[in-house]
This record gives sequence, C-alpha cells and structure tokens, in this order.
Amino acid sequence: MKAFEFFDFSFIDIIDIALVALLLFLFYRLVKGTVAINIFIGIVIIYLIWKLTDALNMDVLSNILGNFISVGFFALIVVFQQEIRKFLLLIGSTNFARRRNLVKYFRFLDSTPDQVNLNINEVVKACFSLGQQKFGALLVIERNNDLEFVKNTGDTTNIQVNASILESIFYKNGPMHDGAVIIQNDSIQAARVVLPLSENRELPKRFGLRHRAALGVTEKTDALALVVSEQSGHISYVKNGEYQIIKDPEKLKSLLQEDLSD
Repeated sequence: MKAFEFFDFSFIDIIDIALVALLLFLFYRLVKGTVAINIFIGIVIIYLIWKLTDALNMDVLSNILGNFISVGFFALIVVFQQEIRKFLLLIGSTNFARRRNLVKYFRFLDSTPDQVNLNINEVVKACFSLGQQKFGALLVIERNNDLEFVKNTGDTTNIQVNASILESIFYKNGPMHDGAVIIQNDSIQAARVVLPLSENRELPKRFGLRHRAALGVTEKTDALALVVSEQSGHISYVKNGEYQIIKDPEKLKSLLQEDLSD
C-alpha cells in the first residue's frame, strides 16, 4: 500500500496545485510571443541537464550547473524584470477583478476567441489617413492592465472610437494633438496623455518621444500602441516593448484582431 501513498491527496493539495497551475498559466500569457519565453525554455533545459549530470555522477559539470542554478532566482528577477512587473500589475489591477476578465482567464481551454469590442476598422482607417497627411499620432489600446495611472495625466474624453474624431484630435494645429489617446473597448477615454518613456538606449536615433513613449507604456503594461510618424508617415505597431513597421492596412487589422481577442 505504500506504493500508493503518493496518490493520497488532500483537498488543500488540490488547491495548492490549482493555484500553482494558474500562476504558471498567467505568467505564460505574459511572456507568450516574446523573447522571454525562449529564455525561460533555456533555463528549463539547463535545469534538466543539471539533473541528468547529477544522476550520472558527472561531478565537475554538475557542480558548475548547480552553482548556476543556485543563483538562478536572482538571475530570473533581472531577466524577467518587465514580465514580473506586468504580472504584478495584472494581479493588482482592478480590471483583473472584474467578472469579464476573470471568466476570460479561467476559460483557457476554450478555443473560441473572445469578441473584440473595439471598432478596429475605424482605428486602422484613422492611422493610415494620419500617415498619408504626416500627422504624428500615438494611440494606446488598453487590454488587461488598468491604465488609470496614465489616464489621469490627460484630459477625460469618453468618446466612441471614430476615424474622423481621431484625425481631429491629432490635427497638427489642434489643441489636443500632443500626447497620447487611451482607448478602452470602443471608447476614447482620454487625450493629451503623458506616458512613461522607454529607457532602452539601443533604439534607433530616428525615434522621437512618441516612439519612446509607446515603447515605455508597453514595457510596463500589456497595452498595445500605434505610432504614426510625423516625419515619414510610417505606422509602428508596438507590443511588449517591441515594434514593427506596418505598411498594409489588412496586416494592421489582423494584428489588432489577434492581440485583442487573446
């Protein structure tokens, strides 16, 4: 009977395993699609090799890998600094406590994508129209992390998303063209918002404050950002502190649908 003592689970053990699984799943959602997931896989591989060398009594290699693993906790804090920050923001966010978000996080076995509330066509239309006119713009789309800490730096608007309104906000001589707009669901919640700037020193020199602000807010939260360059009219899609230039409206529409239904 001792062989089956391993399967003697109590109710507390089940809760413990479920909470660990939930935390791992939430962390996976944050690092999915970023270079952090590759780093995490690399650390797991090193850990497995260490266990193998220890089992085979390969003392030298085992000691080297063991010393690496022993300081791995502090290395993880450094490597996953941005992801840990986003994770803590997610846990502490008021949005996470809402019923809609709780249901979304626990339905990870459901392959049916969530309905996107944002009128993506209007956003895409506005971005490419602004790009053709070379009007600089910065749009931040809220996802799970609450952006109230940056909304308070701007002017409250609470206007339904519309291409013409977005274009008028970023009109070059308009009173609200400086700063960013915050979009939540299908509503422009705030304009003239001041965002935290990225401290990444490896960014191209052509990047101005709009691009640095877009990178900064996506490094600290899970928000999406769209930047229209005032110099070139190019549109940058920013997520998780990384950017890509978008030249095709359908490509931008596809990215927004995929990330907002995730």
